[in-house]
Amino acid sequence: MADDQAPPTPPQDDYRVNFFRPRPGFMRQKVVYTWILLVSWAFFTFGFQFLMLLVQRNESGESLITDTVVFGFPLHYWFSGQFLIVWFILLCILFNVFVDHLTQVYRKRR
Repeated sequence: MADDQAPPTPPQDDYRVNFFRPRPGFMRQKVVYTWILLVSWAFFTFGFQFLMLLVQRNESGESLITDTVVFGFPLHYWFSGQFLIVWFILLCILFNVFVDHLTQVYRKRR
């Protein structure tokens, strides 16, 4: 017996997500928050490395970054070993707070 029935139509809701072209509303705000937090993470992670490159030791052997001490450690070591970890955790907390606030705002609109 031949199957004369048409294939089932897909649901009307479109659940496709594009990070670079989000839909207006909740998704667009969430992507904006994500981009802001990613840029701030990249700024501190890679920007400090470029700063280190720019202020290398001069001929006299002095360097502001490596000679500065924070909590008993050289600044560059403390920044890379402790601050960046704390900064990442803070960014995760901020993202969750922002998305929770966004969810409450858009949940009230329904």
